[in-house]
Amino acid sequence: MGYGTTGKILRVDLTKSVISIETFDEGFYRKYPGGKALAAYYLLKECPAGVDPLGPDNVLIMAAGLITGAPIATATRYTVAARSPLTEAYGESEAGGFWGPELKFAGYDAIIFKGKAPHPVYLWVHDGEAEIRDARHLWGREPFEVQADIRAELGDDLVRVLQIGVAGENLVRYAAITNELRHFNGRNGMGAVMGSKNLRAVAVRGHMKYADLAHDYPAILEITRRLAKDVKTHPQSADLTEKGTPGLVLGLNAAGILPTKNFKGGAFDGVAGIGWDSYKEILTARKSCYACSVRCKREVTVNDRYQVSPNYGGPEYETVAAFGSNCGVSDLQAVAKANELCDRYLLDSISCGSTVSFAMECFENGLLTLEDTGGIELRFGNAEAMLQVVELIGKRQGIGNLLAEGTCRASQAIGAGAGQFALHIKGQELPMHDPRGKVGLGLGYAISENGADHLTAIHDPTIANPESIPFKGAVKWGLKEAIPPREMSLRKVEAYQLFENWSSFGKCVGYCYFGPAPRSFIQAEDILGSIQAATGWDVDLAELLQMGERATNLARLFNTREGFTSKDDTLPERLFQPLETGALTGVAMPRDLFEWGMKELYRLKGWNPETGIPQRGKLDELDLGWAADLVGIET
Repeated sequence: MGYGTTGKILRVDLTKSVISIETFDEGFYRKYPGGKALAAYYLLKECPAGVDPLGPDNVLIMAAGLITGAPIATATRYTVAARSPLTEAYGESEAGGFWGPELKFAGYDAIIFKGKAPHPVYLWVHDGEAEIRDARHLWGREPFEVQADIRAELGDDLVRVLQIGVAGENLVRYAAITNELRHFNGRNGMGAVMGSKNLRAVAVRGHMKYADLAHDYPAILEITRRLAKDVKTHPQSADLTEKGTPGLVLGLNAAGILPTKNFKGGAFDGVAGIGWDSYKEILTARKSCYACSVRCKREVTVNDRYQVSPNYGGPEYETVAAFGSNCGVSDLQAVAKANELCDRYLLDSISCGSTVSFAMECFENGLLTLEDTGGIELRFGNAEAMLQVVELIGKRQGIGNLLAEGTCRASQAIGAGAGQFALHIKGQELPMHDPRGKVGLGLGYAISENGADHLTAIHDPTIANPESIPFKGAVKWGLKEAIPPREMSLRKVEAYQLFENWSSFGKCVGYCYFGPAPRSFIQAEDILGSIQAATGWDVDLAELLQMGERATNLARLFNTREGFTSKDDTLPERLFQPLETGALTGVAMPRDLFEWGMKELYRLKGWNPETGIPQRGKLDELDLGWAADLVGIET
């Protein structure tokens, strides 16, 4: 098409077994350039209000970004979106790997699924064609086997397989999706939505090249060559190459913000057992996503106290903290085993680990008993108990059937004050970063349309040191001055608003969080240059940020239609209580400043400062008058 897209969307009605193709023009794509923007547009327009997230009328959207498939490091991401079975709000999860680029090369920018197949199926997409195939022989099997069988059936080892596991089949509300067995759409339960539709997998293979899609492919290649050198010298990307995200553990512990024992503390006595030196002992390979020179993915193997296969990669920071410090477990081998179990059953490791730590605190406070757990001593630090419960969750057996509902629903079922131990926002469990040490992150957790999300914007330390490389990268996006991590002020709110739009833009065009500055090595001018080369559009940074803002407002309108308001934009009570351990012992999120910051953020975003609902003037400014009409916003 010449502007970074194929111009085609695949529509699949699973109930009727009907496949069709929709095309769109360049003007449409400039407003909704793939990824989050495209997904939010179609979800708001076509998903019925009040739909059962696990019913056939929920709409499931898989959308590659504008840059996805370009040979630029970190340009690999795609979005999966639907109404979330975990939060009942707008649900979204991004992943990298190889599937998103391959979808583009197969001739499509997105797939929209509706209905429910009469029996398990998978979709086969290849070089502009698509067909629904029987998957009854794949149901109930391990992802490693399913991927191998699909490739053998199709006669091509380069088929990229996106799939769910047993957790998705069992409708665990935080079931995940994987491609290539080690790249995950983890959050919001998108795997359960696939399972509810009897959709076991989506296999794609294509021979189109990004050169066939881009406006100025030589310009993209020039940027690619320059960035391939920068990734080796930039401190953030070089560290990601060496350690990946597990390298964060010791630094966050020293700062007093490593979630410990269900966020009671910020430092873990057993941190050495889950830190980088321990990780190196089981690390066997460094892997990458499509055309990415960062190579941040870790692969581990264990043949000791536990047996852990390298087939599913290795634990990221979020998983290490969720099953390590937050469950009080100091044995990295046990954490790696928990990660493997999550990846075999396909569970979101953040929500799963957080739900286990919630259950541990309930058990230690007498709200869950040995009778409830089937005899499992579910205490902090009990690695064996942790692993038993993860398996039960994936199978929805015993206590796992309750915990498969997530902390919000489980706490309501348990009662007796269990809600105080359920650390979630809008029903989604907190990632492993503590807003008591990063107050801007707290705004992001609260306002995120899909529940607590650590990728809503940059984290506060990134913009705290005016001499740092990340800070200097942030200035190019519009940051004016350095701001301490724990300062809640108007300038912090303004910075959050700026970088929320930046992060949302990345999700629209397909850039990984570990690519663009300020988090990493791709500076603003190369981001802008890549978009201009891909599309031929005369865009500037302001328009790119507006793309992200438009997508965020669409997602917010979806939630507005579903009855969500400012009352849902809050933090768990525990975060307003002081940390019990670590460098920030005694520090809490100031409630009054947080509430003030939220109202200021609404004001800056053009939303009603009392209700949090987008106002008509802002929506018209973003060319979203049609969406305002759809939701019924008049002024």
